[in-house]
Amino acid sequence: MMKKTLIATATTIVCASAFSQVTLYGVADAGITRVTGYAQGSVTQLNSGIMEGSRWGIKGQEDMGGGYRMLFTLESRVELDTGGLGNRPTSGNQLPDRFTTGLSTGLANVLTNAAIGPSIGVNHVSATQSFFDRQSWFGLITPIGGFLMGRQYTPTYEALATFDIMRTESALSAGQVASLPSGVDIRYNNALQYRIVQGPWNASLMYGFGERTNSSSSRLLGINTIYKTDAFSAGFGHNTKKNSAGQQALKTTLIGASGTQGGWTLSGMFARIEEPNPSSGPELAAALGAAAPAVLARLTQDANLMHVGLRYNMGAAGQVTVAYTKLNDKQAANADTASYGVAYTYPLSKRTNLNAVLTRFNNSGTGQAAPGGAGYLGGVTGVAGQDSTSLALGIRHVF
Repeated sequence: MMKKTLIATATTIVCASAFSQVTLYGVADAGITRVTGYAQGSVTQLNSGIMEGSRWGIKGQEDMGGGYRMLFTLESRVELDTGGLGNRPTSGNQLPDRFTTGLSTGLANVLTNAAIGPSIGVNHVSATQSFFDRQSWFGLITPIGGFLMGRQYTPTYEALATFDIMRTESALSAGQVASLPSGVDIRYNNALQYRIVQGPWNASLMYGFGERTNSSSSRLLGINTIYKTDAFSAGFGHNTKKNSAGQQALKTTLIGASGTQGGWTLSGMFARIEEPNPSSGPELAAALGAAAPAVLARLTQDANLMHVGLRYNMGAAGQVTVAYTKLNDKQAANADTASYGVAYTYPLSKRTNLNAVLTRFNNSGTGQAAPGGAGYLGGVTGVAGQDSTSLALGIRHVF
């Protein structure tokens, strides 16, 4: 199997060389973390993806003249601690108590086996072991905009990454408190996207083909528009998705703004998260049988996400960032989580830096989130309402 994979990868690189410009790039990011609050107590371990998910990729382009360019990106996850393509949360297959409390052992096991991974929207990590799981797309740039097709980041996630003061890096990033289930679709398969850039303004429109008999099943619609200069940025993003039964599933709407003066950057955003029907509800229903309606009701979402952060860039001395994020669950379960902390990055060179991140998760009601990293989920604490603290020390190299 590995031999076939290497041959396929080599073939891809050879084929890519037909383009006039081909680049091999990536990120190597790893470190030591200590996280409190797990069922097994505090956990100290080596993790890949402290600030950014470790990866390697190939990108290429060909200038065809007249304002036309062809381009592609193929990007694969790599776990530096294991050499694998995927990972699981530090808490393993444990689900939040609010999903399993009161269920028989049999139903709880069915839900755990079916739900852990992408079934309840956890698209933060690779559960499918796809080789180019991060990005895999091909595009044409024209005088009227760009047309991209394949597995891509969604418009709302790109807006979130713009106004998250951490730029989705580390346990302190905004999306960490809304990850199980996921509050935003990060990437989408079979997606066609139109992008346009006019000076400081850019926008995108995405349609994710469900590729099922019913054309509305499993499809995603996304849009964003962002105005961005060195001093000020503002924008919004909106994704809406249907599950395989054609039911309204995850819908996320986000607005944000940021401003920079001197070495200081202040950024904030607000997101509305709604999921009246679980994204993988039909698949779970088939496994749960008669108990499906009651169990699936636990997997819906209705929450607000608020984030604010401040960063000070000290030049050669590095940068320090503080951030606060609050997930306010509007449902009866009241699974609220607030995160706050500080991150420091020190540049050893242009491409290599040291990082230290201290993050505190305060869970209330049935909230049960634990801090992870940019490349992995922390999972859940031992019991509902239990808090968690993470200290991460890492090194990152970009090539």
